[in-house]
Amino acid sequence: MTKTASANAVRKAVTFLDLKAQFASIRSEILEAVTRTLESQQFILGPEVEALENEVCELTGCRHAIGCASGSDALILALLALEIGPGHEVITTPFTFFASAGSIARVGARPVFVDIDPQTFNIDPQGIKRALSQRTKAIMPVHLFGLSADMNAIHEVAAASGVPIIEDAAQAIGASYENRGVGSLGLMGCFSFFPTKNLGGAGDGGMITTNDVKLADKLRVLRVHGARTKYEYEMLGMNSRLDALQAAILRVKLRHLDGWATARQRNAQRYRELFREFRVETIAVAPFSPANSSHVYNQFTIRCKNRDALREHLAGCGISTEIYYPKPLHLQKAFAYLGHKRGDFPASEAASLEVVSLPIYPELSQEQQRSVVAAVADFAAKVTSGKS
Repeated sequence: MTKTASANAVRKAVTFLDLKAQFASIRSEILEAVTRTLESQQFILGPEVEALENEVCELTGCRHAIGCASGSDALILALLALEIGPGHEVITTPFTFFASAGSIARVGARPVFVDIDPQTFNIDPQGIKRALSQRTKAIMPVHLFGLSADMNAIHEVAAASGVPIIEDAAQAIGASYENRGVGSLGLMGCFSFFPTKNLGGAGDGGMITTNDVKLADKLRVLRVHGARTKYEYEMLGMNSRLDALQAAILRVKLRHLDGWATARQRNAQRYRELFREFRVETIAVAPFSPANSSHVYNQFTIRCKNRDALREHLAGCGISTEIYYPKPLHLQKAFAYLGHKRGDFPASEAASLEVVSLPIYPELSQEQQRSVVAAVADFAAKVTSGKS
């Protein structure tokens, strides 16, 4: 079995992500949308952006959606809309992409980190409760890897303190929590359309969702330098508009999002079955998916005590993997001023040493998945025999 598994893994190279395969399946639709936009010569906001905003409202169940230039800008705009700045604190997780805490620091506020639940990789609601202070102006849970945070527990904490919730849903478009779409679970939701996301554009793009009409109006003003009418500036805004070309491409892809999410969920289930078949569960822990949430698997992230050795072995078999994230934010040089040290957030630190993400994209074949797990099984056999 081991020799066969090893040979099979070498024979079947697997890339981590194959955006070319996705494009090939919708090429004519994309080219039609791009041509339509070029012929219109309307590139800044306009009807394509408005149509995408309406479609995202329908997807998330929110009344308002505001397109902007990136997921990072979506977070910054949400904070600006709440007038969060110097002297304020915003609670978030250290086990996430830089933009979550970076947006807080960028507006002059202080990121306050709370450790994660080691099962879900999402922020621990009980930790939020302990981190609250009189300076707390928002809570920013991250729906990491495509799984919603425990929003009931977070709402309970937030409601008791009167602190608003800004969802960082950059990796989780289309996911749901108790049959409600992410992005509709807080005061505002922030999305990214970076090309590698489940709904990815041909460059940067972002969106903010809300049910608050006044906030929606304010966000639309903030994204265009703070002006409602030309050369009349009501507030200090920024230039963060979603390009019409990106919106046109995203509208095409949005039509396929449900199908792609189903394919990712199918692939995740197949991984679990293959883990059992190849008996690798002792070294590779599959991601947890609570019954009250719909996980959309922007990443399929496993835990392995021998992560670096496993990753090296998989690379030798022609299988690409990624690490999200190798160093938690509280240990990053950019946040050294916060005064944290190793050991402050042990669950996040342990995860950073153990996580590795396997290919999970919708076009991944059964044969490719079998090659991946066979290679993991080969590594497990080497560990057991003491050869690794």
